Amino acid sequence: MLGGVETRSVSPVFVGRADELAVLVDALNRAAGKEPQALLIGGEAGVGKTRLTEEFLCEATRRGAVVAVGGCVEIGAEGLPFAPFSTALRSLRRQLPDELAAAAAGQEDELARILPELGETLRGPHDEESTARLFELTARMLERLACDRTVVLVLEDLHWADTSTRHLLAYLFRTLGRGRLVVVATYRADDVHRRHPLRPLLAELDRLRTVHRIELPRFNRAEVRRQLAGILASQPDEAFVDSVFERSDGNAFFVEELVASRASGCRTGLTESLRDLLLVRVEVLPDAAQRVVRIVAEGGSTVEYPLLRAVAGLTEDELIEALRAAVGANILLATPDGDGYRFRHSLVREAVSDDLLPGERARVNRRYAEAMEADDSLVRAEERVIRMASYWYYANDPAKALPAVLAASVAARRRHAYSEQLRLLERALDLWESAPEEVRAELRPADYTEVYPPCGCDPATTPLARLDLLAEATVAARFGGERERALKLTKLALRLLEEDEDPLRSAWFWSERSSLVSSLARGDGWEELAKAQELVRGLPPSQVHAQVLVRAAGWGMLHNPGPGNLEAAERAVEYARMLGAEEIELNARITVGCLLTDSGDPERGLAEMHAVRKRATELGLVMLAGRAHINLSSQLESMGRSREAVELAEQGVELVHKSRLLDTEAWISGNMAESLYGLGRWDEAAEAARRTLRVGQSAAPRGAASARLSYLALARGELTEAATQLAAAYAHFGTHDTQPQHRIPLFRLAVGLAVGEGRIADVRTEIADAIAYGFPLGHHRYAWPLLLAGASAEADARGLPVADAGRRAALDVLRTAAAGLATPVPLWTAHAEFLRAELRRAEERDTVADWTAVEQAIRPLERPYLLARARHRLAEALLAAGRDRDQAAALLCQAYATADGLGSRRLREDLGLLAQRARLPLGPEAPPAPPVPDTDPAEALGLTSRERDVLRLVAAGNSNRQIAEELFISPKTASVHVSNILAKLGVAGRGEAAALAHRLRLFAPAAR
Repeated sequence: MLGGVETRSVSPVFVGRADELAVLVDALNRAAGKEPQALLIGGEAGVGKTRLTEEFLCEATRRGAVVAVGGCVEIGAEGLPFAPFSTALRSLRRQLPDELAAAAAGQEDELARILPELGETLRGPHDEESTARLFELTARMLERLACDRTVVLVLEDLHWADTSTRHLLAYLFRTLGRGRLVVVATYRADDVHRRHPLRPLLAELDRLRTVHRIELPRFNRAEVRRQLAGILASQPDEAFVDSVFERSDGNAFFVEELVASRASGCRTGLTESLRDLLLVRVEVLPDAAQRVVRIVAEGGSTVEYPLLRAVAGLTEDELIEALRAAVGANILLATPDGDGYRFRHSLVREAVSDDLLPGERARVNRRYAEAMEADDSLVRAEERVIRMASYWYYANDPAKALPAVLAASVAARRRHAYSEQLRLLERALDLWESAPEEVRAELRPADYTEVYPPCGCDPATTPLARLDLLAEATVAARFGGERERALKLTKLALRLLEEDEDPLRSAWFWSERSSLVSSLARGDGWEELAKAQELVRGLPPSQVHAQVLVRAAGWGMLHNPGPGNLEAAERAVEYARMLGAEEIELNARITVGCLLTDSGDPERGLAEMHAVRKRATELGLVMLAGRAHINLSSQLESMGRSREAVELAEQGVELVHKSRLLDTEAWISGNMAESLYGLGRWDEAAEAARRTLRVGQSAAPRGAASARLSYLALARGELTEAATQLAAAYAHFGTHDTQPQHRIPLFRLAVGLAVGEGRIADVRTEIADAIAYGFPLGHHRYAWPLLLAGASAEADARGLPVADAGRRAALDVLRTAAAGLATPVPLWTAHAEFLRAELRRAEERDTVADWTAVEQAIRPLERPYLLARARHRLAEALLAAGRDRDQAAALLCQAYATADGLGSRRLREDLGLLAQRARLPLGPEAPPAPPVPDTDPAEALGLTSRERDVLRLVAAGNSNRQIAEELFISPKTASVHVSNILAKLGVAGRGEAAALAHRLRLFAPAAR
């Protein structure tokens, strides 16, 4: 309507930025090859980001790419959730309606949270994984849309982005892996101060190799001269160039403003103040045009024409004339769709807004709000509630602002924009006391909250309370990943409850606080949970009572196993059924199933968990179904049913991956890694553990994955990697929440490292510490491998002076500890048999019968590594007894083939040395190993006589100086010998050399 009326202050010539444009075009070319591209364009306000983007989009369009642009909206501190994505996707829907519908097929209800035109947004589900699910679906939709065509997505003004937009952009930049897609985001660098919320995101993206960041500098004098020539359509006077360059300091927008100010006749009175520079052309507009410009400045980034007409109070002819003047002065622009107006540059809008008087600003915002109240068709439905909240808030009208802000928080929650919901709820809390009491009395929890801290009242009829808002804000903060803020909110609520006795509300907040303290590694959460239990004790059954009971039972199951946990979980089931709270009931039943299995009733426990898994899946409660998969796969593994555990875990990963339940997927993958390790599928186990590290958001599943990788490295003989992964596991788990299921395996890994480095004294210390820690009911599965490792270490170290002292006491400790462990299934019976034989070997009393029993116990269990170790010992016993060399040879070949297939260097070495000493081949066609004198097995490793003597002393724990004194050589010579020994043995340090000597029994008799 107003096109063609602008005065020219923009150069038609594209000045500079050739290198930056080339980078963007190169990204376009790469995307055409199905390599998604991510770019950030930063620069100060007015430096030329928009012009560069426009030039790039022209080139992209010329090449046939589909282009969509969305801008972040500045309407108050809370922002508009997903605004740039909604706008861009809306543009793509207009251009590719059928293609976008196909890309979103089956997920329309969820994707409608970002693009409402796709359908009706469902009410829930809401949990800590909701946002991640939405992000994953959005990424996959974009990938499908860009499968057969190049799509360019531009998101402008990232410095105004709401939290949800920033998180979604970061997710896309990290995860887009296919499709012909280019995502470009621009931001104003000078606005990103040290505490700006965009700053951490930029730092994170800088670390991603897939993200290219472009920083636009100011123009130099030559470029300013070219810009002026383009604007003036003639060569400028050099004095004028100098003046403009000095005043603008090379900022392209300031150059345009200076030229426009000169053209409008404002040659005098132009101060050096930036605001005056930006306002000078506004002040020469007609009064009506100035009025319209001030109204637009308070409306947000863009104001729809119908809304502007309703607010301005002008006739349509007067409004059009005013707009014509503002557009002609290049202050306002019509939006591309022609439905509204925006400032040509945001700096001018900010200057105009800042120039308003406080009362004037409040009046304009009130008129916006009143206009939208009178006609709800003036703006898009998904924007209306958020903008109403902003307008009423800045109108300084708490009576109107409070319900409007609460309604906006509901809209944000429905879009899974939990960070924006939290900001709005915090604004509502600020408004609470200033809002009239009669207004607060009309508000109802059922209308504005989904979390109802029970007060024994009907949420549909009871007035909304401040504590209701605090509860809703607590959950929003937790779902939005702001657990520190959630913890502070619970503290504030509990402080208020000290003055207003309400045991159920207090118990709810203490229960929430327990989970937060635990997840933030501030403690194990028991102190808080105990307070919640005390508060509900003696009260009638309620949802809170049931929640507290099931959390207490779950806590006890993980931290302090005992019969009281089963009683609490069963009571939680009973309460939940009485109240019709099926979700709480199902959660409690999973805990019941685990506790039944741990207490010796596995079939009943497994049946209960399978029933919950099926029912939760039917109800669409994916998080609960995921928890059932976690616990079922773990319990199956504890019973030695690893193949079943893997199959169930695979189903669970597929289920929760679709819903982007990241932590749940991480736990299931971690359990799968444990079962795959036992089955001897070590490469798959490593990949499952690494997947856990990739997707896990919380510390505990990541710690478990690092521990599993440490197990693999130990079994393969990679001590440095094992130590690295063990350190990572310790770091993830922290020191505040030592659950037996995590702590006992760490003891086992520490023992393994000490064994590998020949530190038998440290082995004994770790075993003693583990036994002092205790092996609670349900956790014996972790204790058997630990005690077996200790017994094997003692047996391998027999005959060495450094290990002889204290061996008897160490073996007694191991026997006593093993006597207290259960063997409910064949797997742990086999471990008990293996442990008994190792203890006898440590005392040099083991027999062929002992090891035959071990091998026979393990053979049916699908435990190839454990079986190979047992066959190694059986072959050794047969050879030592001088019996059946053919059977021994067959056992060695079988064990060596297994070790080779698994990649266990350590076991291969053990088997190879035994074969050498016995002069047996390790394969059907392998020639016999060369004879090795029984009196000097070290020669097989290429060690000289002197090096053998030095290694014997290293194995006994002597330092270089002690070795020198013993052998009458200098410490330097001793050091040279040690270095040569390390090289010949292929080990990294003295500890590994000593461990190898101990394990291969280089200085022990060859046979008994």
